[in-house]
Amino acid sequence: MMGKEVDEMGFFKDLAAVFNKREMTFIDSFKESENIYSFLFEKDPDLHWEPGQYGLISITHKPIKNATKPFSLASAPAENVVRITTRIGDQPSEFKQALLELKPGMKIKMSGAIGSFSLKNNNPTLLIAGGIGITPFRSMLKQHAASGNGENKQIHLLYTDSKKSYLFKDELDALADRSVADVTYLDSRENLEKEIESFIARYKDNGTFFVAGPKSLVASVSAFLQGKKISKQKLKKDAFRGY
Repeated sequence: MMGKEVDEMGFFKDLAAVFNKREMTFIDSFKESENIYSFLFEKDPDLHWEPGQYGLISITHKPIKNATKPFSLASAPAENVVRITTRIGDQPSEFKQALLELKPGMKIKMSGAIGSFSLKNNNPTLLIAGGIGITPFRSMLKQHAASGNGENKQIHLLYTDSKKSYLFKDELDALADRSVADVTYLDSRENLEKEIESFIARYKDNGTFFVAGPKSLVASVSAFLQGKKISKQKLKKDAFRGY
């Protein structure tokens, strides 16, 4: 019964957050790597979110057909900006073209933050990121470092990218050097599964699992974990559908 109550509380909290739209002022944007861009916005003092949550970003400076899209907040609450990071190809959607057109001082709107993709306990934790799915984990790890208790929790990050263009690598390496998390970079499904099996063997039923990335990766890794008898209660998923 308690689980149902917690779920209902989260649902109503998210529902309230969706209707809480706020304007945010654009600061700057920059290219992280090939086809990956970050956009920075001013953070209001009363804006709070759990690391790993996402916001519903709305374009307001021009009329477009689908003006609102969900984006994980790549920045930690302890940072002084709101940061979203996304892939933008040679033929961007109308929405992403509008993002590229933002100039300092222009406004967008955001609802949220919402979602339950966040660290809640002190269990050994395995974060599994594919490509752009690293964004919510950046928020989690940066906040964990800011809280000053990095060594009090076993966090392992597996970051897989077949192109080996690991986003935020310098920051992730610095966090690993500070013992905030163990970080392993991978470029094949076989090696990813070996690392997952190693974590399961080490922590058995005590582990908690997060997976974020392309929908196909999230589905396949979830199936693999369930095949290893990992319960759904210990697995949280965040599928990036085209983002």
